[in-house]
Amino acid sequence: MPLNKEKKQTLMEQYKVHEKDTGSPEVQLAILSERINYLTEHFRTHKSDHHSRRGLLKLVSQRRKLLDYLKASSKERYAKVIERLGLRK
Repeated sequence: MPLNKEKKQTLMEQYKVHEKDTGSPEVQLAILSERINYLTEHFRTHKSDHHSRRGLLKLVSQRRKLLDYLKASSKERYAKVIERLGLRK
């Protein structure tokens, strides 16, 4: 399920690095995390939806790759994004 335009805009406003930012790793991670959270809630009620489960696994892999990239390029930005998204406990 794609996010609606308003939700995407608010995520971009919260996580942007500079004024016209739409594709930085922080923004991409925020959007992916929102979609992953939605699908996680979806599976609490639709346990047999295996087709969407494959999509969820692909999103998690994509987020993991972006996190690895961000960790390799800038540890400070990585730590900040992990904290803001609440990915590690």
